[in-house]
Amino acid sequence: MTLGKRLAAEAFGTAWLVIGGCGTAIFAGSHDAVGLVGVSLAFGLTVLTMAYAIGHVSGCHLNPAVTVGLVLGKRFDAKDAGPYIAAQVVGATLGALLIYGIIKLGSNVDPTQGGFAANFYGAKGLKLGGAFLVEAALTFFFLFVILGSTDDRAPKGFAPIAIGLCLTLIHLISIPLTNTSVNPARSTSQAIFVGGDALSQLWLFWVAPIVGAALAGVAYPALTSKD
Repeated sequence: MTLGKRLAAEAFGTAWLVIGGCGTAIFAGSHDAVGLVGVSLAFGLTVLTMAYAIGHVSGCHLNPAVTVGLVLGKRFDAKDAGPYIAAQVVGATLGALLIYGIIKLGSNVDPTQGGFAANFYGAKGLKLGGAFLVEAALTFFFLFVILGSTDDRAPKGFAPIAIGLCLTLIHLISIPLTNTSVNPARSTSQAIFVGGDALSQLWLFWVAPIVGAALAGVAYPALTSKD
């Protein structure tokens, strides 16, 4: 598969993640139509469905932290990491733009009212240290599940289910704490439209997930090797 097609698949899939996950939070979560459980399921379902749709094309990373972790876990070529991350951010931003446009063109409401599903720490969530730890730790477990479920020794065909359910569980844990990132592209797409604190705090939602994923990329092969 050409790099161009793989990048297009990554952008498409990451747009779907933002539309499905953040869209559910914005359109339905704030009105108590689905609640925390529904939003958590929405994020998990976006990854599950897209993993089956484009996993055979691009690997369905949809997340810069996942790409970095896969590089360190020796599952992905480092030379393609930069283009993949760029495609993910572009796709996520296009997904957020669609949500913004739907609200802007369909109502008189400020699309960013209510936070636009942006991530946060401090006044509305955990303090800096706690937010960093939860984002790093949960991304660590997310990447560990990705590496384990896609291992050649794992049962075939079930990886998207395990990965999607893992992301659901992660959101159940951390929506009240940071509004759950574990994905720098998803965080960036919302922060661009919200501005203010969402942009000034964005660094944490890049650094912490990448740290967690990097640690998992190193830990998984060390813990599961046959040596």
